[in-house]
Amino acid sequence: MGNMWLVRAGESAYLIDEFKGKNAVAIGWEELGNINAVKNLQEMKKLLKVKYPEYKDGKINITAGQIFRFVSDFKIDDLVITYNPEERLYYIGKIQSNYEYKPGYITDQPHIRRVNWEGTVSRDDLSASARNTLGSIMTIIAIPNDVQKELLKQMTTGQMEGNQPSQPLDSVQVETEEEAEALDLIKGDVIEKSNEFIKDKIAKLSWGQMEKFVAGILRGMGYKTRITLKGPDGGRDILASPDGLGLEEPRIIAEVKHRKERMSANELRSFTGGLRGKDRGIYVSTGGFTKEAKYEADRSNIPITLIDLDLLAELVTQYYDQFDSETRTLVPLRKIYWPL
Repeated sequence: MGNMWLVRAGESAYLIDEFKGKNAVAIGWEELGNINAVKNLQEMKKLLKVKYPEYKDGKINITAGQIFRFVSDFKIDDLVITYNPEERLYYIGKIQSNYEYKPGYITDQPHIRRVNWEGTVSRDDLSASARNTLGSIMTIIAIPNDVQKELLKQMTTGQMEGNQPSQPLDSVQVETEEEAEALDLIKGDVIEKSNEFIKDKIAKLSWGQMEKFVAGILRGMGYKTRITLKGPDGGRDILASPDGLGLEEPRIIAEVKHRKERMSANELRSFTGGLRGKDRGIYVSTGGFTKEAKYEADRSNIPITLIDLDLLAELVTQYYDQFDSETRTLVPLRKIYWPL
């Protein structure tokens, strides 16, 4: 089986639309300039030390390996994937070009490889071991053969096969004095994976469980809640307030949508139309929101907070210790202690 690489579309995948729309993957480190002439890993390390003098040796080693891999190890027809956490989709394509230096083509990421995107895979369709492998926060990782096979089997469009031979990838060696820095990188990796696993748990809740879970989060934040009865509720799934009756302010009206589609401006407009006076609105959508919906919330005369899956996971980690037993049962978590 040929090589497959994961290239992250920036922090929180802020470049995913550019990756898809411009048929490319890219990495940053703008200060390096054109690195096409860099012959080996040692030269890359020396260049990094000059351009980024604030980097310590451990970070130099890891970063140089990432960049040099993108420039030299990636081959035309290798497979490449990138992840959109909002859609919970991995995009799979084939590399179509050698390394190119194109400042401005992808925002603040001048080092690019052109890609032909060929299919997608939902994170929800993957095994736990595959999700764990793909949860790394490293800019670039090589995908093991077993995960490659699973991704290609689950891909929704066509079949792809890379034609480059698999090659063992050198692990980064960290000297004893660099262990603390390496530990911080691993810690960040664990935190990112944990956030993805929490989102996985939330995504698997039923619609009824999701309502109870959101109500539980609000209780953990200090409010008393009441879930409306089934049937037409006028966009009022949950009522939260200091007294639980809506007589004391703030009086919070929450609508919960647990589906993969993004919420539109029309749906949000319908929700805000039912709010009155000093009401405060919370709109929860595990599928996220369109740009138009976000704009609609920003211009609303009544304060509205939009909560997507990412923010739900953030609220869980922030308030989990204050959750009651019913809420913890819906998304059971275990605290992990990390050495200082």
